[in-house]
Amino acid sequence: MSSSPHNAREPQRQPPGRALLIVISAPSGAGKTTLCDRLLAEFEAMDYSVSCTTRPPRPGEKDGEDYHFLTEAEFKARIARGAFLEHAVVHGHRYGTLAETVAAALNAGRDVLMDIDVQGARQIRERARAADAADPIRLGFVDVFVAPPSLQALEARLVKRAQDSDAVIRGRLRNAEQELRGRPEYQYGIVNDDLETAYAQLRAIVIAEHCRIA
Repeated sequence: MSSSPHNAREPQRQPPGRALLIVISAPSGAGKTTLCDRLLAEFEAMDYSVSCTTRPPRPGEKDGEDYHFLTEAEFKARIARGAFLEHAVVHGHRYGTLAETVAAALNAGRDVLMDIDVQGARQIRERARAADAADPIRLGFVDVFVAPPSLQALEARLVKRAQDSDAVIRGRLRNAEQELRGRPEYQYGIVNDDLETAYAQLRAIVIAEHCRIA
């Protein structure tokens, strides 16, 4: 994932303290990918958690960088082995996060950034709450919901993106309404009406969480 040179900042070195598991959710088209790109470009001790999915790649997406693209059978085999920290079906396709990858990064002192849906965030939140007090997932868990200014604005963004059919866009808007109902479950909420403002708020959350004592 990359960031425009125009928006580049000096890389932030991670201050002492716990490694963060930063979970970001948003309806499709709300801008979370752009926000995540910029966060990763600025914070050098942060890794992007590459999810597994059964959906086909979109133009320009690369296996192992954007997602691990799996067949239905491959995904189900990993479920059976208990390999996922969370997994869910979204827009008719399976998505999941490999537990081993996340734990390894946190134990190495690196932040982990996860871009996942409301269902997946809920599973990780419950996992964090039930974990031992010393568990790195519990210690570092931070969740942020990125919302569009309105459903009308979201529809305009999806149409402008020109990646989906009208039927798919309607489905994404219906899903967005459901996802927005889960917004109160999150610790932090950002409305992405202006990208610069939204990013300033997101990076402030990361910095504040690293400075938090308890």
